[in-house]
Amino acid sequence: MNEWLKKLVEQITALWEKWTATQKIILFSVIGVSVVAIILIVTFSASPSMVPLLRSPITDENYMSRIEGRLDVEGVRYQVRSDKVIMVPDEQTARRMRAILVREDLIPPKTNPWAIFDLQRWTITDFERNVNLQRAITKSLEQHILALDDIDAVSVTLVVPKKELFSEDQNPVTASVIITPKPGSDFTQNRKKIEGVVKLIKYAVAGLKDDNIVITDENGIQLNDFKDLRDVDRIDIAKREIKTKTDLERQYQNEIMGSLQNIFGKERVEIVKLDINLDMSQETIKTEEHFPITMKKDNPLTPYDETVVTPSITISKQTTDEKFQGTGFNPEGPPGQEGQTPPAYKDLSNLVGKYSKNSVTQNEVVNTKNIVEKKSPWAIKRLTVSVALDGIWKKKYDDKGQVMVNPDGSIKREYVPVPDEDVRKAIALVKDAIGYDKNRGDSVTVEALQFDRTSQFEQEDAQFRKQMQLKRTMVTIILALGVLFLAAIMYRFISKEMERRRRLREEELARQHQAMREAALRSAEEQGVEVELSIEERARLEMQENAINMAREHPEDVAQLIRTWLIEE
Repeated sequence: MNEWLKKLVEQITALWEKWTATQKIILFSVIGVSVVAIILIVTFSASPSMVPLLRSPITDENYMSRIEGRLDVEGVRYQVRSDKVIMVPDEQTARRMRAILVREDLIPPKTNPWAIFDLQRWTITDFERNVNLQRAITKSLEQHILALDDIDAVSVTLVVPKKELFSEDQNPVTASVIITPKPGSDFTQNRKKIEGVVKLIKYAVAGLKDDNIVITDENGIQLNDFKDLRDVDRIDIAKREIKTKTDLERQYQNEIMGSLQNIFGKERVEIVKLDINLDMSQETIKTEEHFPITMKKDNPLTPYDETVVTPSITISKQTTDEKFQGTGFNPEGPPGQEGQTPPAYKDLSNLVGKYSKNSVTQNEVVNTKNIVEKKSPWAIKRLTVSVALDGIWKKKYDDKGQVMVNPDGSIKREYVPVPDEDVRKAIALVKDAIGYDKNRGDSVTVEALQFDRTSQFEQEDAQFRKQMQLKRTMVTIILALGVLFLAAIMYRFISKEMERRRRLREEELARQHQAMREAALRSAEEQGVEVELSIEERARLEMQENAINMAREHPEDVAQLIRTWLIEE
């Protein structure tokens, strides 16, 4: 193997030496182009492929911004090419978003839905093209419906009749759809979702009308039969009207309570009744107004009004004046015969009469304004408010500033009613808060009433009794502790006094015994008799001698020791 490699290297080296500079440059160029091509192929193959959301460009900026906003809401990554075509990551996402856009009427009106069939082939007949078109529409429609979150399975059948020469002979396009909702979905009860699917099918098939679309569930129950849902719609409308009425009443109640509670207090204001009668009828009012024509406008620089107006301007005028005087014409018959004039007119044949007619036709023009007003969704027909105001309960105090108490231990209170002037001011505040309109028949009633505060007073009285009981208990405990403290002091004083007297008696007895012993010793020494002392007496004498010696040598220490004994005693 090594020999083969050596021979190969030698051959390549010999061949390289034989090549000219031009051949070497061409070789390096080919190698460089190959490396760049490989890098580009790897780069483009590694980049994710994207599919168009709509194959037609979206030129309407309004629709483009709305579609981009909907894609942002759904969290879909997208790109807009230079030719105004929106690209999404995959076909499944494109189908799901197309279904959402169709359901929410976000497809631009000039978008061509058949752009996918722009590719033509010469080996296919018109019949096959129609069949493929119908199959493609059916498959695409099923994919769009399956892209919805509430759909588990779907089956679509389209019937596209052959085009006839006369429109009265043309059969309509029909569509039947069987949908299986996902478990737990509200698709069968949600009318908005069903209408979205109907729109999706209608816009996907040319010439398809709502009446020719039948959508059923897996049990064969028709879902898009909205005629039976009129009662449900009426109930929903009634619920929305009641909610609107409740929200409006709550808003007025908060405004009234907010304006009165800050003045009279939260516990003294109570709205007994607030009722708003709303008119939910939908009306369009058309009004035509006629007003004078301004010939000359007012000059704002002058202090007086220079406006010149005229009620109308004549645009055409026609005057007719007819006059006649003479006898009437009485036709006679042929010569020698009497005419056919009735006797009543024959008597008037030789009378002279006059006739005069004057008429004036004049066309005037005035300023005209046509006003079309659409009534708001609701209007207040009548508003009724009833408010009760409570007075003030004041506690009674004696001359010492103590709360006065009833025999049962409750607090004495006095009720102060609301003045009439404050009631009138409260009525004015309520009227302003609700926008009172007398012509509308609004009614506002504010009365000063005494609220029942029995439970509140019982709680306050119970708390007061508890505080008074606690106060008496504390005073009793303090007095008892004071008595015990004085008794302890007296006991300690008496004990010390008795101990002191006992010690004095013992010292007196010891001194007497000592004096007797000393006297006996002295008498024994005088008589020359030897006296034997006990061990205790010897120890006591030695201690006494040591104490006397210490007192002589260290008088300060002995004095400090005596002070310490006295303090301890």
